Amino acid sequence: VILDPEGKTKSVPASIGKQDGENIALTVDSRLQQAIFNRFDGDKSCSVAMNPYTGEVLALVSTPSFNGNDLILGMSDALWNSLKEDEGKPLLNRFRQKLSPGSSFKPIIAAIGLKTGAIDPEEDYGNVGLKWQKDSSWGNYYVSTLHSYDPVVLENALIYSDNIYFAKAALKIGRDTFTSSLEKLGFGQDIPFDIVMKHSQYANKGEELNSEVTLADSGYGQGQMLVNPLHMAGMYSAFANGGDMIKPKLEFCESPTPENWVEGAFTPEAANTVKDDMIQVVENPEGSGHAVKMDDISLAGKTGTAEIKASKEDTGGTELGWFDVFTADQNQDAPILLITMIQDV
Repeated sequence: VILDPEGKTKSVPASIGKQDGENIALTVDSRLQQAIFNRFDGDKSCSVAMNPYTGEVLALVSTPSFNGNDLILGMSDALWNSLKEDEGKPLLNRFRQKLSPGSSFKPIIAAIGLKTGAIDPEEDYGNVGLKWQKDSSWGNYYVSTLHSYDPVVLENALIYSDNIYFAKAALKIGRDTFTSSLEKLGFGQDIPFDIVMKHSQYANKGEELNSEVTLADSGYGQGQMLVNPLHMAGMYSAFANGGDMIKPKLEFCESPTPENWVEGAFTPEAANTVKDDMIQVVENPEGSGHAVKMDDISLAGKTGTAEIKASKEDTGGTELGWFDVFTADQNQDAPILLITMIQDV
């Protein structure tokens, strides 16, 4: 609009008419979202819930949080400062971050090893006790684990969450195959989703898993491994879908058609083997996820504890606790895949 000195319209050289906004329905289940939030309110946590067979994202939760309406309607300086100074960091959206996955990443390593032929699920790696190193070139560095068991085969390694087994598995896979396999799963790339998420990584910027120790540590989700929770949900969806990673969806559709994010992420045989082993993580009394066993629903899952510290000698670090679980039967009513991380466990 061109105005005269009195502010009256002289002419309108260009005009675009208004367009009303459209209603958008999301896949988020508000009751599930609220239930997860209530359960973890007070913790520093994040959760991603998804239908692993359609890709519909059912919940995205970060705690502690704040009332988003306050940003729209107006927030006092006192409230704003209290949010910024809160040690729980309620302004930090944790489900958008990349985090150390710990042992929750072992099923991914298992599936890569099976797909590439580096892992024979029946091969007994041998019981070496609770600490191990490849050879004396590692100096005083050892991989440690919590449980001793026999035989040391893949199923038991997942049941007992054996760090040593998966350190050896990563070395068997080898650095080049390890890194190229993770890149095929979307590491270092955008997640195809409506909300921008941090890229998952297997090494810090400028580093390429140059040491055997870092590669071995990566095999059980430590080292420099950092994974976004929604990306983790996508990778776990491959265990429910015969090896195909499902693309996550946020916009609701009456009859959703599943879309693959990564087709053939794992072979069907690898995906089914790992899924069966994760069912035992829950079903077996020795399994780290046995506490969630249900009589009427078959669940497949994996726990994880990630140590956050500067070095092996650091005694002031914290831990992240993970539990990744899904309904193993596609015909189950309201199937769900739930990825949960809690800080400072």
